[in-house]
Amino acid sequence: MTSSAQPDNSLPLDMIIFGGMGDLAMRKLLPALYMAHLHGNLPAATRIISTGRQDFNREAYLAFVEEHSRSFISDGNFADDAWRSFLQRLEFVRVDVQQDDLSALAKVSREGAIRVFYLSTAPSLFTTICEKLSAAGLVDANARVVLEKPLGSDLASAVDINEAVGKHFAESQIYRIDHYLGKETVQNLMVLRFGNSILEPLWRAPNISSVQITVAEEVGVGSRAGFYDGTGAMRDMVQNHLLQLLCIVAMEPPASLAPDAVRDEKLKVLRSLRRFNLAAIARDTVRGQYIRGASGNQAVPGYLEEKNVPPDSGTETFVALRTYVDTWRWSKVPFYLRTGKRMERRSSKIVVEFANPPFPLFPETPGGVANRLVIELQPEEAIKLQVMAKQPGSGMHMQQVELNLDLHSAFTQRRAEAYERLLIDVVRGRLTHFMRRDELEAAWEWADPIINGWGALNEKPRSYAAGTWGPSESFALLARDGFSWFE
Repeated sequence: MTSSAQPDNSLPLDMIIFGGMGDLAMRKLLPALYMAHLHGNLPAATRIISTGRQDFNREAYLAFVEEHSRSFISDGNFADDAWRSFLQRLEFVRVDVQQDDLSALAKVSREGAIRVFYLSTAPSLFTTICEKLSAAGLVDANARVVLEKPLGSDLASAVDINEAVGKHFAESQIYRIDHYLGKETVQNLMVLRFGNSILEPLWRAPNISSVQITVAEEVGVGSRAGFYDGTGAMRDMVQNHLLQLLCIVAMEPPASLAPDAVRDEKLKVLRSLRRFNLAAIARDTVRGQYIRGASGNQAVPGYLEEKNVPPDSGTETFVALRTYVDTWRWSKVPFYLRTGKRMERRSSKIVVEFANPPFPLFPETPGGVANRLVIELQPEEAIKLQVMAKQPGSGMHMQQVELNLDLHSAFTQRRAEAYERLLIDVVRGRLTHFMRRDELEAAWEWADPIINGWGALNEKPRSYAAGTWGPSESFALLARDGFSWFE
């Protein structure tokens, strides 16, 4: 294993993307790096080296980037001069990581540069790539490796990946990326919680009655069907994205903003999550699979009709569940998690519902007194506090109103996209918003019994029409506790 000494960020940068011709590189990574370049957030001596099996020279690669990546940069952010100077940073090295050594890459990479290896490949290749990087002499104290999800399909495979990567990179050099942790509003939740004294006394049971976390996608599986059918919503979304959001909501104040101080508190949350037995799985989880319906006013196929999906597939495209964080702060507060594909609209949000006042002074109010903190992550980012106010006129009739923290008008600074923000963190050696090994493994320790329990129960996923909010059973999951999903 290499030294864990603090890297020298004054050095030149070689950003090396394995899978550099892939969908993620074209849609997210190169546009994010362009934006970092445009705003002067890359070292002056930066090169971006993409690898792939294609028999391309540099000119053919740049033409490919023009065709497949440029369109993902908005017109408002595109500048001809900046684009041309960005393209000058790009290189291409033909490498088949399963067949070739990395001597060709070693010849191109600069001695003494910070090397960031972004593994935008199948996780099954992580071990091979890291072994060959080490054998080629490309791993030193200034090297960093970025690992894309999914990191394994269960605890055992995650441990194997961590062990294999850890033979060549110190933990301080490993960046396990979850782009949700790069979202401005997610990071703002840390400030909202720990930078303001007004919320902290209320941020606990019994003041909070429930927490909802929803990540809804309007799209279906599309071209990812071959991958997705072996993964499902639990592995693809719940085990990583939703659990990370839960951790930030539920964690205790860290001693500092140092990476390990923050990640220590998140780990405590993961280890406090209530484990599921078969009875709890049957009672508190809902699996769904979309059937044909309408999305965006167009008819769309069901999951079993998608290309590369087996006709008898039992893979879930929707998960809803109720869980608890068994700590003093969160005793008896249900956390409801929900994610799905082909839902009514794209929407990601965290909803913290506060308890009703102990005495109903205004008993005519339908549904009680609803105070909620709504943190919207996408498609727009916003933080809203819902409170009750008196309606104009005679009598004491209440109506719900919103106190809206308009982040767009409050700040004049540009708001970077998640991948751009996280890539800059990698370049600058900031680990706070990346998962540590024990975090990843604790998440799998919680998720594995649920996945295995579904297999033991041998029940098919519940059907829901594309363009809806999921199976009716997910609404019943909350209704029996007196809650409903916040749409």
